[in-house]
Amino acid sequence: MLDIKFIRNNSSLVKKACQNKGVKIDIDWLLELDEKRRKTLKVLEDLKSKKNKASKEIARTKDKTKKQGIISQMREIDKKSDILEEDFKKIEKEFNDFLFRIPNLPLEGVPVGKDESQNVVLKEVGKRPEFDFKPIDYLEIAQNLDLIDVKRAAKVSGTRFGFLKKELALLEIALINLAFDNLIKEGFIPLITPVMLKPEMMKGMGYLERGGDDIYFIERDNLYLTGTTEQVIGPMHSDEIFEEKDLPRRYLGFSSWFRREAGSYGKESWGLFRVHQFDGVEMFSFSHPQKSVAEHQFFLSQEEKMMQLLKIPYRVLNICTGDLGDPAAAKYDIETWMPSQGCYRETHSTSNCTDFQARRLNIRYRDKKTKNLEFVHTLNGTAFAIGRMLIAIIENYQQKDGSIKMPEVLRKYLNFKEIKRKKAR
Repeated sequence: MLDIKFIRNNSSLVKKACQNKGVKIDIDWLLELDEKRRKTLKVLEDLKSKKNKASKEIARTKDKTKKQGIISQMREIDKKSDILEEDFKKIEKEFNDFLFRIPNLPLEGVPVGKDESQNVVLKEVGKRPEFDFKPIDYLEIAQNLDLIDVKRAAKVSGTRFGFLKKELALLEIALINLAFDNLIKEGFIPLITPVMLKPEMMKGMGYLERGGDDIYFIERDNLYLTGTTEQVIGPMHSDEIFEEKDLPRRYLGFSSWFRREAGSYGKESWGLFRVHQFDGVEMFSFSHPQKSVAEHQFFLSQEEKMMQLLKIPYRVLNICTGDLGDPAAAKYDIETWMPSQGCYRETHSTSNCTDFQARRLNIRYRDKKTKNLEFVHTLNGTAFAIGRMLIAIIENYQQKDGSIKMPEVLRKYLNFKEIKRKKAR
């Protein structure tokens, strides 16, 4: 949510930012509502002042006739107040609903563009693997090694689900251990988080105004399922105040993620890439506003570190305005090389949401010099979206005989160096 004072004083800037994000919203209408809201509030306050003055006069007046006249005036004031109160509630609701629909403003340096085709590649890192055979799709490899069972998962749960089996299940746990071992050293507090959250908390994170169709909602229990771990970590400190010395507060959360993946069909509805449920390890930070840009770079560096430890080639993208999403003011994606497809596919992202979520959730810090309360900045970043990382490992470490080598950095968590077909007995 943006500060209405900022919108009043910078309406042209806000209009341009919304246009760059591809969001159609009438800022002039919001300002008209704001003016109407303030005028109504002023009249209500004036009526309240008159009522307080009349109450004091009644207490001082001994003349019964005069007192009765003042009481009659108070009743008229009450009637007007009641009508205005109802009007104000309607205006206030419309105003707040409208205000919540305005996306966060892109930071300076974010490339202007309409969609993902205009994201800017910042760098490519790592040498792509060279094979003396035609690389095979990860799902074919995994099924040949009996590591994924999508047919039985479809029987049990429908499409876009899969059973991870045998060594692949152990490989997921190894990735979790790798992330936790490295990031706890960087000051992240480890969390195993809930996977459900209240509607007001999901709304506070800024995902419902646009994009809500991709989120699972359990109507009977009035709860949302998390699409990423960040959605449940962000509200942890709603209505709380940090001391400045306690910033940044960094968390590292593990949970399952749930997504409808509405609108995506075809080959990717089978396997691990676009599924309804997968696990992830997510970084989250409550940061000092003046340090959030540096914190964002730190998050990106940790994502790159994970990729470099695994020795998998990747590229970094600076996401353009039209592909940012509502909460993000700046975002980087990491796309990983997929040999069978001959292209890079998204595996990580990290966003600086500035004070957009904190303002909606009322998360502040106390300035140690001025003692004033200010809103923190929130940031999130993918340590591992595990399903997609399993794909990347299978594809980049595949061997000619159909086996899969294990990245060296993961071998200390595993009792095997490769996954290969079991010999028939």
